[in-house]
Amino acid sequence: MHLTGAPLILASSSPRRKALLDMIGVVPDEIIPADIDETPLKGESPRDLALRLAQGKAQKIAQDRSKAFVLGSDTVVGCGRRILPKAEDEQTARDCLALLSGGSHRVYSGVALATPDGKLLARICETRVKLRRLDNAAIEEYIASGEWHGKAGGYAIQGLFAKHVISIIGSHPNVVGLPVYETWNLLDGAGWRKP
Repeated sequence: MHLTGAPLILASSSPRRKALLDMIGVVPDEIIPADIDETPLKGESPRDLALRLAQGKAQKIAQDRSKAFVLGSDTVVGCGRRILPKAEDEQTARDCLALLSGGSHRVYSGVALATPDGKLLARICETRVKLRRLDNAAIEEYIASGEWHGKAGGYAIQGLFAKHVISIIGSHPNVVGLPVYETWNLLDGAGWRKP
């Protein structure tokens, strides 16, 4: 099958993922968010959840768009085996930040690519993030910014929260929401090319 020139669909509405793709010269032909159940399975690890959701998103859109490359991704923040939620309210964000304060945690992103020849390729990226101890004033200042809304683990590393990050071991773009190295290698290895 001739794959060069097949359209690329991003199965995510995340503006961060779109911006990270733009950064490496990858412009999706379409953006079609995949609406799947993101509830963790009983006993599922953060790593396994990130990979399963990325694959599920790519597969869901590929069902109707089998002649395209479909890129799915999901980012999960893990504290030990505990999966932290995407913060949709202030209290959830506070709870996440209090848990992460003064310690190290891991950010996992799964990336999956459904190809026009019926393959499903996937990678997982892991980054370790160490934070300074956050007192109540620091947490409340960040809550007031609103940057935490919808973010895994209750923070966005690319914004005001960066001043609380002591160190990162691994991919910085992964923590933002898409590991660009792994993503590019998936696309390149699968034969995706701009026409």
